[in-house]
Amino acid sequence: MVAVGLEFPAGIAPGTWIEFHAVPWPHGPAQQFAAGRRAAAAALAAAGCADRVVPRDPDGRPRFPHGFAGSIAHTDHLAVAVVARDAVAVGIDLENAEISSRVTEFVLREAERRALLAPAGAYTPRELFAAKEAAFKALSGTGAFEDFLFWRIELTHSGSGLIASYRGVPTQVWVRTEADLALAVAIRCLG
Repeated sequence: MVAVGLEFPAGIAPGTWIEFHAVPWPHGPAQQFAAGRRAAAAALAAAGCADRVVPRDPDGRPRFPHGFAGSIAHTDHLAVAVVARDAVAVGIDLENAEISSRVTEFVLREAERRALLAPAGAYTPRELFAAKEAAFKALSGTGAFEDFLFWRIELTHSGSGLIASYRGVPTQVWVRTEADLALAVAIRCLG
């Protein structure tokens, strides 16, 4: 099990809060959901929001209070939530699964594999999978795209992380790995 103190990815804009919560035994869907909501409540509290309840929208997405963009992710043992002010949408993903070469070839375009994976790039398949998942949440959080599939997101390297884009709409993505856990955060800023 990973400690509940995974560090914040470097370079994320001020006005962003990330909180973690361990998923209790028996680590099932109900415990993961509850741990995610506890992490979201803690992130909202850290951000100074009085409303800390995060219900589920009809489409299944978490609905954060007005003025706060947020996202939740979990593995079977750890939940995480991110909250940002002054953002259109945010996305977060945690990945502890081993990403097979077959999945890597499906999810990443050839140009992404050549430029971003070792030896030419500095990322692992797990990190890039998490980056696309986080970007998917941030990009689809605005409801702008229909029939939107996360593997169609394009990733390119940027100075402090990655840029994910879909149909010309970009979002910044930061990735951090500790032990066997990759954390990715995507933020679509206002303006």
